[in-house]
Amino acid sequence: MAESMRAWRVTAHGEPERVMALDEVDVPSPGPGEVLIRVRAVAVNFPDVLLARGQYQERPEPPFIPGIELCGEVAALGDGASGLQVGERVVGSKIGVMAEYAAVPAEAVRPAPPSLDDAAAASLTIAYQTAWFGLHRRAAIRSGETLLVHAAAGGVGTAACQLGAAAGATVVGVVGNRDKAAAAAAAGADEVLMRDDDWPAAVKRDHRGADVVFDPVGGAAFERSTKCVAFEGRIVVVGFAGGEQQAVHPGHALVKNYGVLGLHWALYQQRRPDLVDQAHEALTRLADEGAVRPAVAETVAFDQAPAAVQRLAGGGTTGRLVVRVAA
Repeated sequence: MAESMRAWRVTAHGEPERVMALDEVDVPSPGPGEVLIRVRAVAVNFPDVLLARGQYQERPEPPFIPGIELCGEVAALGDGASGLQVGERVVGSKIGVMAEYAAVPAEAVRPAPPSLDDAAAASLTIAYQTAWFGLHRRAAIRSGETLLVHAAAGGVGTAACQLGAAAGATVVGVVGNRDKAAAAAAAGADEVLMRDDDWPAAVKRDHRGADVVFDPVGGAAFERSTKCVAFEGRIVVVGFAGGEQQAVHPGHALVKNYGVLGLHWALYQQRRPDLVDQAHEALTRLADEGAVRPAVAETVAFDQAPAAVQRLAGGGTTGRLVVRVAA
């Protein structure tokens, strides 16, 4: 095994293209309970943008390696790491994987679905687990309900559309412009509405309100969702990609009889890994059946990683961007 490796590191806080540098660093040794993974592909996520800017809930001190979601193969096992074999293709998540090798806690590593290539498998964990827990664990979505998905052409949005359709819901996607409508429709949205139009009126008129709202945007998207949420509806707060954290008005939730549910998937990884295992098994089965497949819009070379993160920061992407690290 090589003693050194290439790794992208954030050298200071700022815009990704300005603060990410390609360095030669030591290959990490897997500690107790860790797995050393030879990285094949890294999916780009919005937390990578926030990490570079120093705005994520975890703030590692520069220089640090970004990247939080990968597909690769097991290169070595630390003491006490069990259930995996050297050479096995796996997926995993942890801050610090935008490199040729990454040491990841064994409980955050799972077998890669055989039906998905490296780019798609790298994109399965965070977005699909987030959508799965939001729709099934938090909102308890039921067949026949109406699901409203914000940012429906993005990574987590397309995952929510696919999983909503697989659950038998009528899926209504909201996107920023008409160029993104096709991506949302391809992911399973039965209807796609424009963010700047009067979509709350359309949802109330055509669907008698949204039974479940999946909201990774926040701000105005949340505020307008409260105008069209159905009786006994559930709004799942997933994030604030719009840059604004909204206020929740309990009086309004009371008189309209709806619920606001928070979702922070990493807490399940920390506190209920058994539920994460169950979700991964369900997602693997759905992938093998062809019901879900990460919408990989583009795979870029390793030396293009900062540009890919910057493109995601600009908000103009659809689907997933993936960095190819090794063949």
